[in-house]
Amino acid sequence: MLRTSGSIVAMLAVFALPGGATAADAYPSRPIRIIVPFAPGGGTDMVARVIAPRLSERLGRSVVVDNRGGAGAIIGTAMAAKATPDGYTLLVCDTAHTIQPVLQPLEYDPVKSFALIASLVKGDSVLVVPSSVAAGTVREFIALAKQKPGQLIAGTAGAGSSGHMSLELFRVMAGIDVTMAHYKGAGAATIDLLAGQIHLSSITIQAAVPHMKSGRIKALGSSGDKRNPVLPDVPTVAESGVPGYYTTGWRGIMGPAGMPAAIQARLAQEVKAIVTSDEVRSHFAKNAMDVDYRDPREFAVYINDEIKRWSGVVQKAGIRLDGKQ
Repeated sequence: MLRTSGSIVAMLAVFALPGGATAADAYPSRPIRIIVPFAPGGGTDMVARVIAPRLSERLGRSVVVDNRGGAGAIIGTAMAAKATPDGYTLLVCDTAHTIQPVLQPLEYDPVKSFALIASLVKGDSVLVVPSSVAAGTVREFIALAKQKPGQLIAGTAGAGSSGHMSLELFRVMAGIDVTMAHYKGAGAATIDLLAGQIHLSSITIQAAVPHMKSGRIKALGSSGDKRNPVLPDVPTVAESGVPGYYTTGWRGIMGPAGMPAAIQARLAQEVKAIVTSDEVRSHFAKNAMDVDYRDPREFAVYINDEIKRWSGVVQKAGIRLDGKQ
């Protein structure tokens, strides 16, 4: 009996060791939160809601999406960076993660402040206008904007968001003057777009298709270097009058820096299994997104490369958060 009691005490002591293999084996023991640094309704939110239930199924614990929009993803991202690094707070981020560091000083580092888990998907966006706007092509919109300098409003999911930068790039390359209106998420911007309160937006193809089918918005051009298979009849912006225009968005998942290596590896393993499954690949493909998995090391390299790329774009185009050159 004494031996048995001693063994139990020893086992409990081992399981109590922080960061050890046994602690990782016990993970997770409570619900996990995935922060999305945007309001509900956008592409990043959709990706998180595809990943969350499947991760919950594989880990055997509830995985809840927590939308924390505002400041072009900075608020939610900072919250994730400051969270306890125990694997119970994760972040699904997007292209804004590599844009904001180029535009302003941040209280977190896009790589060093996080334990990277994986890149997930990439996908094109599309320039759209409400049906009330008298332009059905990129060239027609440029002509209209030049007739009404400063009068047309472009709506974004937030200052420094990928949609904002896509619009700024279009503004500069097309040589037009439009006024930027920043919302707390793509969903809010789309509501005003449908109501005709704003005249231009750059949104995910997945978000655009239902409203295109209903006739409430018109697609001017897609953002990639070739036509998107989901919208084969929509030309790229580059082939529609703005040569060289190209931008594409990505989404990834990470946690706060300091997460135990074993838990980080477990999450990377489970996420890889999810995003590379035929079912999830097919789901994303139908929503104009391609699985673009990278492991933590590859993801870190990609983030740094994207920061360099956007830094070049911002400097060349003279883009500022206030929309002035």
